[in-house]
Amino acid sequence: MKLILSAGRVIDPANKVNDILDLLIEDGKIKKVGKGIKDKDAEIIKVNGKIVAPGLIDMHVHLREPGFEYKETIASGVRAAVKGGFTSVACMPNTEPVMDNTAVVELVISKGKKEKLANVFPIASISKGAKGEEISDIGMLIKCGAIALSDDAAPIMNAEIMRRAFEYIKQFDLPIITHCEDKNMTADCVMNESFSSTVLGLRGMASAAESIMVYRNIALADYIGAPVHIAHVSCKESVEIIRWAKKQGIRVTAETAPHYFCLTDAAVKNYDTNTKMNPPLRTAEDVLALKAALKDDTLDCIASDHAPHGRTDKELEFNYAAFGIIGLETMLALTLTELVHKKILTLEKAIEKLSYSPAKILRLNRGTLSLGAAADISVIDTEKEYTIDTGKFESKSKNSPFNGWKVKGEAFMTIIDGNIKMKEGKIL
Repeated sequence: MKLILSAGRVIDPANKVNDILDLLIEDGKIKKVGKGIKDKDAEIIKVNGKIVAPGLIDMHVHLREPGFEYKETIASGVRAAVKGGFTSVACMPNTEPVMDNTAVVELVISKGKKEKLANVFPIASISKGAKGEEISDIGMLIKCGAIALSDDAAPIMNAEIMRRAFEYIKQFDLPIITHCEDKNMTADCVMNESFSSTVLGLRGMASAAESIMVYRNIALADYIGAPVHIAHVSCKESVEIIRWAKKQGIRVTAETAPHYFCLTDAAVKNYDTNTKMNPPLRTAEDVLALKAALKDDTLDCIASDHAPHGRTDKELEFNYAAFGIIGLETMLALTLTELVHKKILTLEKAIEKLSYSPAKILRLNRGTLSLGAAADISVIDTEKEYTIDTGKFESKSKNSPFNGWKVKGEAFMTIIDGNIKMKEGKIL
């Protein structure tokens, strides 16, 4: 199969390309990028006025399968991904059973391939049962397809266990992805510790509970000489530590999520459980710090932390509701609306943080439009204005605080290995 994407603005941060060009796809690979490409055997799709970008990659999603299929399945998750413009997703290990053994890793890979939509890359658990007590068989997990290690929302409190994990994974030169939280400081807490939590009568999480563990994990990684990735950064103190660490040459990368640069803890005022996540929404000062950190590359990438929950998990009193929101189908729109159109980030920088940077962090051979690369491509309409409607989502869950938001920008087409998987909102 041959396909020409004609007259779109090709933005490829990896190769510093930003121009009106044609792109030829052949046999699932990028064959040629240039002006006036001709090929009588190719199907031509005109994408005038659209952005042709490397396939977007979300390096932090929860697909819930196996074990929590009422919230999401791999099938529904990859549909949500391609609808949102994502060609690849990396899924967290908090399944049931936990992804701490080769059988679960192989199951996730197999089910992902069966759907023939977004690429699914499993992130395996650092410790057995994600209990933080005994390290998993990291070598076997990586050998069978795990691309990184994380205990996700169950941070390893024992520094010696964390140190040994860094020592083990160093030989593979893959990152450990860390949810930074001192659980001793956050027991029974449900939102950010602030004036808002006092007014609402809700137990608040101190931002120090995050930043303390950010520093500890960076210090351990530096001591061992291993790479570390800080997940869903939410506060200015964490930003300052990461910025300092990068200046010291420490091998640290970091992400934030759209809800942390779009919302503050004031959004909790109506006790809407769709504003409950961990780490929690912080203050306006934190939002400004995150935007500045995205702009100066202290924060390398943007991830959704897509966390689907059923109605029985969310339609409860705030104290008892589950943490987390969905994000695969809103992340691109929120990034464009809140960062690009408001001139916090250039379009090139936003695409880099949604494609090339996560690919580089996870050592994936994706995220570029280089000749010979896999033809994973996201075609984006940056000018499309619409209102977010969770009722139209492909995800099985609808737990989003952005329902009803007016946004500007969406995925027009998602191409994976040269095959069109989504066009104008319809999955093919």
